[in-house]
Amino acid sequence: MKTAAVAETPADTAAAEVQGALPLRASVKAAVETYLGDVDAAMVSDLYALVLAEVEAPLLEAVLASVRYNQSKAARMLGLNRGTLRTKLKQYDLLD
Repeated sequence: MKTAAVAETPADTAAAEVQGALPLRASVKAAVETYLGDVDAAMVSDLYALVLAEVEAPLLEAVLASVRYNQSKAARMLGLNRGTLRTKLKQYDLLD
């Protein structure tokens, strides 16, 4: 199966150069490909929701930690309003 090439964004390139790691997009793609290789792909359902949950929760945790758990700063960093951030934190049981 042929896939379309997706250009890296300048932010992806800069992050990879700074950290010496794969761009986030490539890391996610590799993880999903590994997952699909490890399971019976015919039995997978609701993959989109699974990937979102697996990525979103650690994203929220990492951003919160980086701003010392200041929800207003975390919401700004994520481009969300504070109410939406709190809803997501509750969804993943990340509120104290």
